[in-house]
Formats: sequence, structure tokens, C-alpha cells
Amino acid sequence: MLKSWDTNLLQSEKKTLFSFFILYLIFIILLLSILGVMYYNFQKDLMLQKNRLELSYLANEQLLKLKDLHVNFDKNRVYPRDVRFNSAIYDSSKKEIFSTFSNKHIDFNEVIYMDEDKIYLIKEPESYYLGTKYLVLEVKSDSSWHKNVYKTLSIYGAGLFLLMVVFGYFLLRLLLKPMREAIELLDRFIKDTTHELNTPVNAIMSNIEMIDTNSLDEKLAKKIKRIDIGARTVSNLYQDLTYLTLAHKIVSNDEDVNLQEVIEERIEYFTLFAQSRKIDINCDLEENISLHIDRKKITKLIDNLLSNAVKYNKIKGTINIRLQDGYFEVHDSGRGIAQEKIDAMFERYTRADESVGGFGIGLSIVHMIAEEYTLHVKITSKEKKWTKVRVSW
Repeated sequence: MLKSWDTNLLQSEKKTLFSFFILYLIFIILLLSILGVMYYNFQKDLMLQKNRLELSYLANEQLLKLKDLHVNFDKNRVYPRDVRFNSAIYDSSKKEIFSTFSNKHIDFNEVIYMDEDKIYLIKEPESYYLGTKYLVLEVKSDSSWHKNVYKTLSIYGAGLFLLMVVFGYFLLRLLLKPMREAIELLDRFIKDTTHELNTPVNAIMSNIEMIDTNSLDEKLAKKIKRIDIGARTVSNLYQDLTYLTLAHKIVSNDEDVNLQEVIEERIEYFTLFAQSRKIDINCDLEENISLHIDRKKITKLIDNLLSNAVKYNKIKGTINIRLQDGYFEVHDSGRGIAQEKIDAMFERYTRADESVGGFGIGLSIVHMIAEEYTLHVKITSKEKKWTKVRVSW
């Protein structure tokens, strides 16, 4: 289910998904870490409290031995030792009197604490035997509690992590739902709009083609030319919208297509657009280059590149079109694209310049066709200077 849902995600949704996943993952790790540390400290305190009673009993035994040494110091000057623990005695200034410890650093602010794998108990005797203000016992801790704690943390931590990931997945779907509904609404609107555009667009185009502009006066001919440009613009947009909504239903009829012929044909079609903006089109087309592809689809790909080159160009600009063995490119002298926007340009409804009309679907269609035929599309641009789109195979 996740896989099928992910394949239908738009680039914007994928970015939202990735950002949310990273933040959510960091949140889960921090939360589980805090809970883990709290649980570990709780278990450690519980273990220390269990050992405190036994160590207090051993400390009382050691105090009796110190008392005996204190009373009989002249007879026996050997510090009492015990195989069950190490011990040390300190005076009121916390200066060591005698110690069997290898660790010389003692935390006198605690009653019982753990340092590495050792447990320390600090006891203050009622009488200062041998000048003792503090008696400290050291025993080796039982490592089994560590293993039990880590085992519990691993099992419950993994279970909680998976539970929160699943919860995050459904939460993310809920957050993306308004975005998906908006996009689906826009898709339905486009589909309905293209259906209504079909008849009037065909009627306009057919009637314009029947007009002999040579027999008209100059002013009327210019008006007809403007109508022709507008009709072609609407027709091109209609074809884009139709392809976008019906692409999955279009059956490819692949054949060896002469790219030079197709490019020249499409340049002629867009000449009126270019002339209206006083844009010069320069061509460098190598002959006899063919591509095994559906003719209508490669035409649609070229149309969108030429349309963008005209639409986003400057007045009196230039368009350089090159066809060589292995690639085709369109280089315009237009507005350019900001570097941070280039990666998103193939995403549906994304436009490089919001001040220019359009739905932002041209490069999305180019990307769809390129993916179908394993073509590689690369955009390079310098903002406010130029844009170059190369399609290679």
C-alpha cells in the first residue's frame, strides 16, 4: 500500500514527506532516548537501593573491626581487610587515612553511588575510630542488571519505535490529504476545461486557415495574424492539457522519426509567436538523425521547449536551436531560472516566473515523455541571462 501510494506522489509531496520524516524521526529518537535514560537511571537507583542494605551491614562489621584496631592499636597495627569488599577511611577534611582502593576519587556528596562497574557506600560512624570521619566501601556490581535493562530497552524501544513510525505514516497521510485534494480538484478542473475548449478551438483554427490574408488590407491582416497567434496559443495549451490528463490512455505508435523534419515543421508553427515578440530563431540542424519514438509525442516535447523559449524570452531576443548526433537543445536569451528552482522545474504546476501566464505543465510533459523513452533532459541557466535545455539519448 505504501509503495503504490508513493509512486503517485508529486515532487512537492515527496519533499513534504521527506522533511516531515526527518523531523519526526529526530523527535522519536530524542523521545526514546529520554525515556531510555530515565528508565536506565530508575533501574540503577533500584539496584543501588537493593545493595544499600547489604553494604550497610558490611559497613557495620568493618566499623567493629576499626573499633577493635583503635582500642588495640599498640598490639595490632594491621588495617582490617575483607575479601568481600575494599574499604577506605578518611578524616573530617576528607583526607585519606588508609585505603585499599585503586580509585582515589570519591564523591562524598552521595551516600551510595556507582562509578563504572563499582558500587560505593559512604558511611559516617558515630565515633571517630582512628580519626575516621568517613568509611567508604567498594564492591563490584553485578552486571546482570545491565543486560536485563538493555534487553528491555531493545525490545520495548523497537516496539515503540515501530508503533510511532506507523502512527507518523497515518499522520502524514492526514496532513497531505488537503494538498492531494487540491491537486485532484485542479486536475478535474483542467479535464473539464479541455473538454469544453475542443469545439471552439477547432472552429477558430479551421476558419483562420481558410482566410486568404494576401487579399486583405494591412490593418485587417495584422488583426487576423493576432487572432491566429491567440488561436495557436489556445490550441497548444489545449493539446498540453489533453496530453496531461489522458497520457496514461494514449497508445504509442513508435516509428523512426526524422528529427530535422519535425523540428523545422515546429519552428514554422512557432514563427508567428516569435515574430510577435521580435525574436530571432537560429538553427543548426544536422541531417539524417532519426529517433525511434511516437511522432506525436516527440512533437509535443519539442513544442513545449520552443513555447517556453518564446514565452520566457525577452523582446528582440534570440533562440538558438541545435540538433546533433545524440542530442537536441534549445538555447534562449530569456529570463533564466534561479539555481534553486531548476530541480523543481519538471514538477507539475511549477513555473520559473509567476508573472508569465500558463499552468506550469510544459516541462512536466517533457519529463513524462523523456522518462517513457529513456531520454535525458538537462536544464542549465543563468538568471536574467539565458536558459538552455538539452535532450540527449
